[in-house]
Amino acid sequence: MDPEHAPPTVASIHVAKGRRLPTRSVPSVEAEAGAGLVGDRYHGSRHRHVTIQSLPDLEAAAADLGRPVDPGLTRRNLTISGGDVPTKPGARIRVGDVELEVVRIAAPCRLLDDTLGPGAARALHARAGTVFRLLTSGTITVGDDVDLHPDTAPDPTP
Repeated sequence: MDPEHAPPTVASIHVAKGRRLPTRSVPSVEAEAGAGLVGDRYHGSRHRHVTIQSLPDLEAAAADLGRPVDPGLTRRNLTISGGDVPTKPGARIRVGDVELEVVRIAAPCRLLDDTLGPGAARALHARAGTVFRLLTSGTITVGDDVDLHPDTAPDPTP
């Protein structure tokens, strides 16, 4: 498959033990259905299990800001290599073997102006990703394929 039509993959994974603690990059993370990412500040929360953003959105924000946007500084858990992250509540995606469901759009926090610089929250408006709940458990690893439209997969029968 040519790179232009290859499915997006997990480009990076970040977790933080607490709300104001810095995120740390990890090569993989355990996703626990109904609970969240093990070791992340939102593990055990009711609906905010995983946040996902895309590299093209970060690149567009960086162009607006005039400086790079480090995925770890946005405080999102997963950064994917491409594609449009769904935002419609109830839409489902698959990351590796883990199934997730959209809860809501993730609004950029004003604290981003402190960590990324003035104008960061504005540059990330409509580019800050999506909040998901975990429907199944499993391990999510950097490099895993991401299926942004599992419900519309082509029928394998002729």
